[in-house]
Amino acid sequence: MTVPPRIPVTPAEIDRVVARFYARVRRDPDLGPVFAAHVADWPSHEAKIARFWRNALLLERSYDGNPMQVHAAAGNVRAEHFPIWLRLFDATLEEELPLTLAQTWSAMSHRIGRGLSYGLPTGAGCRFCEERTAVQHGA
Repeated sequence: MTVPPRIPVTPAEIDRVVARFYARVRRDPDLGPVFAAHVADWPSHEAKIARFWRNALLLERSYDGNPMQVHAAAGNVRAEHFPIWLRLFDATLEEELPLTLAQTWSAMSHRIGRGLSYGLPTGAGCRFCEERTAVQHGA
């Protein structure tokens, strides 16, 4: 039995979004240094993240990592990085995909980003972190 994808995106579209997104990340003054501290082989990293998205979107079982553990163990990834990550990712989705598809994938990425940020340290004055805490406490 074939399970339909959660989002009707192709593997080629996933690969293109991931490659273009990480090109943006490398140029970003906030995220670029965070990733540069951990990623030496960008093609391998992009292939791994494309497998993550194929797993999440197409329900393929080609990814076996633990994103929460990896982000927490990195040491320099903070909750306030996620709004930047999401802004860059949303811009990439909007440029690369039809609007409805971009919005659907974006909604999933925001849920995933929110979940990943819960296990990370926060900095003082992090608006995203304050909003996250309010949601956790039912405010």
